[in-house]
Amino acid sequence: MQWTKVLGLGLGAAALLGLGIILGHFAIPKKANSPAPSDLDLELLETVMGQLDAHRIRENLRELSREPHLASSPRDEDLVQLLLQRWKDPESGLDSAEAFTYEVLLSFPSQEQPNVVDIAMTLPPPPTVGPTGDIIHSCHRTEENVTGEQGGPDVVQPYAAYAPSGTPQGLLVYANRGTEEDFKELQTQGIKLEGTIALTRYGGVGRGAKAVNAAKHGVAGVLVYTDPADINDGLSLPNETFPNSWYLPPSGVERGSYYKYFGDPLTPYLPAIPSSFRLDLANVSGFPPIPTQPIVCSLGCPVNVSVYNRLELRNSSNVLGIIRGAVEPDRYVLYGNHRDSWVHGAVDPSSGTAVLLELSRVLGTLLKKGTWRPRRSIVFASWGAEEFGLIGSTEFTEEFFNKLQERTVAYINVDIAVFANATLRVQGTPPVQSVVFSATKEIRSPGPGDLSIYDNWIRYFNRSSPVYGLVPSLGSLGAGSDYAPFIHFLGISSMDIAYTYDRSKTSARIYPTYHTAFDTFDYVDKFLDPGFSSHQAVARTAGSIILRLSDSFFLPLKVSDYSETLRSFLQAAQQDLGALLEQHSISLGPLVTAVEKFEAAAAALGQRISALQKGSPDPLQVRMLNDQLMLLERTFLNPRAFPEERYYSHVLWATRTGSVATFPGLSNACSRARDTASGSEAWAEVQRQLSIVVTALEGAAATLRPVADL
Repeated sequence: MQWTKVLGLGLGAAALLGLGIILGHFAIPKKANSPAPSDLDLELLETVMGQLDAHRIRENLRELSREPHLASSPRDEDLVQLLLQRWKDPESGLDSAEAFTYEVLLSFPSQEQPNVVDIAMTLPPPPTVGPTGDIIHSCHRTEENVTGEQGGPDVVQPYAAYAPSGTPQGLLVYANRGTEEDFKELQTQGIKLEGTIALTRYGGVGRGAKAVNAAKHGVAGVLVYTDPADINDGLSLPNETFPNSWYLPPSGVERGSYYKYFGDPLTPYLPAIPSSFRLDLANVSGFPPIPTQPIVCSLGCPVNVSVYNRLELRNSSNVLGIIRGAVEPDRYVLYGNHRDSWVHGAVDPSSGTAVLLELSRVLGTLLKKGTWRPRRSIVFASWGAEEFGLIGSTEFTEEFFNKLQERTVAYINVDIAVFANATLRVQGTPPVQSVVFSATKEIRSPGPGDLSIYDNWIRYFNRSSPVYGLVPSLGSLGAGSDYAPFIHFLGISSMDIAYTYDRSKTSARIYPTYHTAFDTFDYVDKFLDPGFSSHQAVARTAGSIILRLSDSFFLPLKVSDYSETLRSFLQAAQQDLGALLEQHSISLGPLVTAVEKFEAAAAALGQRISALQKGSPDPLQVRMLNDQLMLLERTFLNPRAFPEERYYSHVLWATRTGSVATFPGLSNACSRARDTASGSEAWAEVQRQLSIVVTALEGAAATLRPVADL
């Protein structure tokens, strides 16, 4: 059912009426016993913090990770029904819940012809096709069944999703991390790459980029492995790894998507619904150009690689649960996580889903008792097919693009809730920094001592702010999880929340069993978070942020915190690019002026808010100010700024490939111009990118000025 049909239903269909929120149809009577908050209720906030139960989160995780739940699998559909059941529960459910299904293009290994990597003594003579010759060793096709959970029929073979089928054969060449520089270095050493099989290790560049870089140099196929030095602190013996420690067993293989973009490959910028136009497969871009396969084994040379992946149209569902706002139901606080996993997915993503279910239970119970209803609407989301390229969340943003842009206050993402149990880690845009700090200062950190989450966090990740002094540092948002379409495509203030490890005690680039069959409930229960106190801390942090965003009279988004970022970007441009730009008659003067205009407008808006908070402001006046805070992030969007990058429109947070830590478009354009012999067109692009940034900053400043001012 489409949300537009919700309008036609009567009040008796209350569950469906709630879904009308996203279309902005809110003529729904409010319950007399559900008081509308005038501002954040600190007593209620404390109640919610106390009711978030670590044991319940643990039991949620046990159920969620009981079986593998690859996107579109029967178990994935079972979990859709579980979420609907929880969110429709008469005692702890939400106002409404519904699943929305998309038909999307996914990639799977063939069950009839498993992918194979063989080591041969000699290469077969051309035109031989397929694995032939003197095979002396075959790599393992599956992981060792260490705990009895790795050998089931629903455990998908390790593979590179969206890699094309093929049977390349060739001499093996070690290509380090598969970066462009790695392949150039091999050429510099006189190594012939044409027709070879490149052996690469995870890290350095994205999965798919390894195959793209290899193909440019004539490589016939790519193998990818996990180096114990990168993820296991060098340990690899069976007695040193899971189930005896948190480290990856010797047979562990990381699965993953090798698709360059996010969203359904057949329907870019369109939702994958029956009425949408779909590309022909021949016109789809972003897939690896050559056969690719993740492996674990000691390889010799030459190598036969047989990849039999196939593309399939499958149904994948998002599940949405809604709590209708009492005063501003047309303003949404979105909280989401994906549901699908490569295998059992206890950490990724079920740790986040376990937290999601507990948070919605506590808030749903208060709602059903009639003691609370948020000022603004809260939308809980369980996204489908994230592992294949953020598909569910992207299709959602495509289908409801306008309404979400007009009405979403913020997006909160909790994917992997707990990487490990040392400290909080938050990534987000500058306006969310203030609400995150406020929340974490009031919540006790897990473990011994009496530190707040904030005080513990600052011990591990910190920076010196010219405004606030020493504060915890927020990371920036790339495209690693479902926040990506919200920040890059819609321009919605976003954040990603997790607990993580002490980087002084491990060099692991991510938790060791990531995307393998060893990411199980026992792995979390024994090694990552015994007692589930870190899961509880994430639930409390996310819950406090949700309530602050949904119930506060004035939105707790501090736009002046963007001034630090802009000033930092400006200084980097002046110091590292200024002289070079002057040589090409390009002035940074307009950029300096634009940054100053933004700083002045942001400071003035902050002063207006402070003045209003001291009195009894008119609600409409507050609403107008809140809209300025909410809409600021949208002003940094320019859909034509990066035509080569699908969905990336945010001129401050797009992918930066240049070495200078400034505005990404400017940094990238300067980097390309310096490397281009002809020069003139390249430097024209530098000027264009500079103009794009200046225009965005001036537009942002205008948005922050009083509404009646131009």
